[in-house]
Amino acid sequence: MSFFRTARPFVIAGPCGAESREQVMTMAQALAGMNVQLMRAGVWKPRTKPGAFEGHGADALRWMQEARAQYGIPMATEVAESAHVELALQYGIDVLWIGARTTVNPFQVQRIADALKGTNIPVMVKNPVNPDVALWEGAIERLEKAGITDVAAIHRGFSGYTSPNGYRNQLNWPIPIELKRRRPSLPLFCDPSHITGNRERIAEVAQKALDMHFDGLIIESHPTPDTALSDAAQQITPARLAEILSALIVREEHTHDMSGAEQLEYLRQLMDTLDAEIIDLVARRMELSTQIGTVKQLCNMTAYQPARWREIVETRGARGGANGLSPEFVTELYARIHHESIRLQLAVLAQKATGNEVKG
Repeated sequence: MSFFRTARPFVIAGPCGAESREQVMTMAQALAGMNVQLMRAGVWKPRTKPGAFEGHGADALRWMQEARAQYGIPMATEVAESAHVELALQYGIDVLWIGARTTVNPFQVQRIADALKGTNIPVMVKNPVNPDVALWEGAIERLEKAGITDVAAIHRGFSGYTSPNGYRNQLNWPIPIELKRRRPSLPLFCDPSHITGNRERIAEVAQKALDMHFDGLIIESHPTPDTALSDAAQQITPARLAEILSALIVREEHTHDMSGAEQLEYLRQLMDTLDAEIIDLVARRMELSTQIGTVKQLCNMTAYQPARWREIVETRGARGGANGLSPEFVTELYARIHHESIRLQLAVLAQKATGNEVKG
C-alpha cells in the first residue's frame, strides 16, 4: 500500500522552515500527539530575494533526524537539486517533495529523478507556479520513470499578480481536478497555507478540499507563528491545527457503486467550483477589456474591430471543437462575452467626452 494511503485524510503539518533545534523538537512533540501522519519542514528555502531566511541545510536535517528518533513521527523536506536528495537520504528523511519553483523546470526535475534512482522513498510533487497540468503530470512521470512508485501531488495554488478570492495564490481548482481525472489513483493533497497566505482562511480551504475528495492536507504550523522567519502570516499554532483537524468533516469515499443521490451531490460540488472559477476568469477578462479600451482611447481606435472578432470566433470555436464542444455553442457564448467587452470599451471611449471614471 502507498505510504500516502495509510490515512484519510492524510495530514502533513509542520513549520515552513526548520529554524532551530528547539523549534523542530517542540513541533515534533506536538504533532506526534495529533492525527498527523507526517511532519514537514523546509531545510533549504528558495526565497524570492537574497538576504531572506534560506534554511539551515544539514544542521536542520540533524534536528529532524533527532526529532524522528525521539517522537516517532516521519519527516519530510523539500529538495531542489541532486545534492539535496543525497543529504536528505543520508539523514534518513522519510518523504521528499519537489516545490512549485522546481516543478516548472523539467531539466531540474530530471536531475532530481536521476538522483533518486535505486531508492524507494515516497515523493510529493507540488503544482508548477503556472497553471499547466501537463507540466505537473510530466514531473510525476519523470519520477515514475526513475523507479519511484510512491508519488503524490500537492495543489498549492498558482502564482499571479492577484487572486480573485483574495488568497495568496490562485485556486484554479480545474487544474488539480484534471490531473485527478488523468491519474485517478494518484494521491492528491491540498496546501491551504500557501493557497490562502492567511491563517484565518486555512480551515475553509481545507474543508473545501476534502469536500472535493482530496486525499489529504499539508498545513504549515509553528510554535510561535508571528515570529516565524518565513511565511509567518500563513502558519498556525499546534493548538489551532488541532482545532481545525477536529472540526473537519470527512465524507465517504465516492466509488462506482455510490447511490445516485451521492453521485449527483459530488458532481454538483465539482460543478459549483468550476462555475466559481469561470466567473472569476470572466471578471478578469473584463478587466483586461477595460484596459484595452483605455489603449484604444489613447490611440483613437474604434471599440469594435471586425477582424479581431473573426479571429476570436475562429480560434475559440476551433479550441472548443477540439475539446468536444459544439463550435456554435462556443461562438454564441463568446458573442455574449464580446458584447459585454465592447460595452465596457465604449464606456472608456466615452470618458474622453465626460471625464468620468469607468468601473467594469
